[in-house]
Amino acid sequence: MFTQPWLAAAAVFCAIAAALWGRAAARLARAARRIEAETASSSHGRDATELARSAFDKDLHTALLYAVLAVGLAVDSLSNSFWYQLPLLAVSIPVVVSIRYAPRFFAEARLAENRAMLERRAEEVLAQDQLAPRRWADRLAPENLPHVEGFEMGRVYEPGTGMMAGDFYDVFITADHRMAAVIGDVAGHGIEPSITAFQVKYLLRTFLRQFRDPAQALEELNKVLSTTGRPEDLVSVCVAVLDTEAATLRHASAGHPVAWLWQDSEMHALRSTGPLLTLDPQAAYFSRELPLMTGDVLLLYTDGLAEARSGGQIFGEDRIAGIVKRDPGQDAMIMCKDLLEAARDFAAEPLSDDVAILAIRRV
Repeated sequence: MFTQPWLAAAAVFCAIAAALWGRAAARLARAARRIEAETASSSHGRDATELARSAFDKDLHTALLYAVLAVGLAVDSLSNSFWYQLPLLAVSIPVVVSIRYAPRFFAEARLAENRAMLERRAEEVLAQDQLAPRRWADRLAPENLPHVEGFEMGRVYEPGTGMMAGDFYDVFITADHRMAAVIGDVAGHGIEPSITAFQVKYLLRTFLRQFRDPAQALEELNKVLSTTGRPEDLVSVCVAVLDTEAATLRHASAGHPVAWLWQDSEMHALRSTGPLLTLDPQAAYFSRELPLMTGDVLLLYTDGLAEARSGGQIFGEDRIAGIVKRDPGQDAMIMCKDLLEAARDFAAEPLSDDVAILAIRRV
């Protein structure tokens, strides 16, 4: 008969706790064996195995402590005799073990903390790696174009298979009643062409504010790139300066695919007026000036659109002009999206090259 019922109740609770901790230790032991088997050849796997074993040791130690305490309390509850209390002294065994292996437990805790910190840093780096190309692409081909009085604008940008793009476009004010529209493409894929595209875009902003003639701006840009850039970075650029006060469109193109101007119910081709940038440091460029009337539409795009392939055929500039000609009065953004969808439908495979499209209507 129990002479001290409260000790008996405590013994029952300790026994339950020992069972729960023992069950947890058994699961951790199975997990450690499974991780060790699955990742035997990986250093990261060995770290995970050690962490699982460390957790198992701690749970097993706690289970043994509760088990010893349960036995000691159960025996002590049977009598007030000193000899019945001796089993409680066995609790000192796991206590001594705790003190003896405390440095090891602290080291394992530091290992777990360091591993968690490394994993958090790895997640941050991965998130930055995923975010950086999107942020960079937004600098080269921004989703939001500036609102310019007297013009309606639309744009579409479709990245290719690479992480970094070499296509870019830009729209900005150069003076009162005058706006510049630029689109370009740097040959190749990866970070280097993308850096060159960024450089070209912002150099053109400077030169187009400095020189009224886009051809002169291209000549200055070509000299800078030829002396400071990489010779393998061939760049095509089309520049159009739209003047609402003079009612003119002045354009120049450095080896860029033909641009289209919808005017007087016809599509007019705006072809290249000089070679690709960096081919010749002394290359000459010239510009053409056309009237710009209400309702006229300027369409600029990169070669990823025209060179969409279906077998041996390419989408081509004539199909692009035909699509615009079917409905030149539609919203500029819808026009750009329709062109991209038409190229996707035409291509036998997903588009692998970057595609940038810019449409501007004078209203």
